[in-house]
Amino acid sequence: MRIVRAVPLFLLACLVAAGAVPVRAAAPSTIKVTPTLVAIRAYHHPGFDRIVYEFEGGLPASHGVRYVDELLGDGSGLPVRIAGRAILRLRFDPAQAHDAQGATAPARKAFALPNIMTTVRSGDFEAVTTYGIGLAKRTTFEVFTLQDPSRVVIDIRAAFPTVDRKVFFFNRDNFVNNVDPFFSARLRPVRPNSPATGVLDRLFAGPLGGEKADGLQLLRSHATGFADLVIADGVARVRLTGGCNSDGSTVSVAGEVMPTLRQFASVDWVKIFDSAGNTGNPTGNTDSMPACLEP
Repeated sequence: MRIVRAVPLFLLACLVAAGAVPVRAAAPSTIKVTPTLVAIRAYHHPGFDRIVYEFEGGLPASHGVRYVDELLGDGSGLPVRIAGRAILRLRFDPAQAHDAQGATAPARKAFALPNIMTTVRSGDFEAVTTYGIGLAKRTTFEVFTLQDPSRVVIDIRAAFPTVDRKVFFFNRDNFVNNVDPFFSARLRPVRPNSPATGVLDRLFAGPLGGEKADGLQLLRSHATGFADLVIADGVARVRLTGGCNSDGSTVSVAGEVMPTLRQFASVDWVKIFDSAGNTGNPTGNTDSMPACLEP
């Protein structure tokens, strides 16, 4: 019978050091890195707007971009608030918009470009990240990728004229300090054939990053948007969608909507309705808002 004796540990170490015993190389790591969205930027170029989604850890293996009628949350299937006349939906797989410390990219961001007005996250779950892009007009687009850094780029046609018009946002700092004005105007590009719709779209897209830093914010009063805008005989009528509640405050979304619409020569009075079509004074030459926006 052959007897196999164990090699003392100190002797085995000497043999390994001398190269007498082969050492198996460590297996290569099989851990896959999920691309992480870290920045979103947008710019205007002659004839088109460009929006860029930048990733760390490489590009997602797949990306899809298509027009949708409504932006829906990936987990809930419920509508996600987004401004615009058209919506492009983006799907990155695999990808995430967070790390162990929290979000790595904004959930929503506004832009003052001819066509692109906002991008809004609608999902970041199980290595799939989705966003919507709110547009002033449905147009053709092109999608491509770039490296160093890893980017998914969407060029969206914007070869149409625009004019600058005012959009009024809530000035939080002035309100807290009780200094007029409580609502401050900023310029936005809008299509000249539908400027009133354009300024309200820009309102619900929200302030730009720098404007937020200056204390401006969108005071929605629980509204998610607007519908049924009609201007006739000097009166602008508009219905809020979603909720409607001033939360007891003396300021509300009405303080943004009314001056934003009244800048037009065709508008002397503004009547705001809640989602059910109610307002305080539905007729006559006077401003009006629903009871839900009263303090």
